[in-house]
Amino acid sequence: MLSLISKLILKLTGWKIVGGIPEGILKCVVVVAPHTSMWDFVWGRFAYWALRVKVKLLIKKESFGLITGPLLKRSGGIPVDRSKSDNMVESVAKLFDEYESLYITITPEGTRKYNDKWKKGFYYIALKANVPIALGVIDYKKKEVGIDKIFTPTGNFEEDFNIIEDFYRGRGAKYPERYNLS
Repeated sequence: MLSLISKLILKLTGWKIVGGIPEGILKCVVVVAPHTSMWDFVWGRFAYWALRVKVKLLIKKESFGLITGPLLKRSGGIPVDRSKSDNMVESVAKLFDEYESLYITITPEGTRKYNDKWKKGFYYIALKANVPIALGVIDYKKKEVGIDKIFTPTGNFEEDFNIIEDFYRGRGAKYPERYNLS
């Protein structure tokens, strides 16, 4: 029922769902960009429900308030303490060993504000966990949301990151001035 309602909401608001996670891929890191607004979470959540993809999301721990905390956890949120420098890559990569099926969503900008350089952790998590990276989009210009491509990291960071950034270059952010690949 949630899938049907989400599809209807997306359709009524003019959004189109693109792609999805291909059958047989039970684990991956889902990278979603551009991320410049809280609305990205809303449209992304509807897309996941519509596609029937159960995801976990890394979200800053400050967002887990008295009211929002239980809602975020129920929606798959995992609180992240960005002030600590313990090995987030290692601990998130280990999560893949604990689940038969796991899709972890990460926004590479790490913030909704303008960020000149993307965080690299998502790449190293996928490499360490030996899982592909699903390239998810929330494109406000085209009003498209979904998972558009599956990418397998090779270990050549520079080359792979260029491919990933090129995929996202020119995507329509809600607030283009906050997006470094406009």
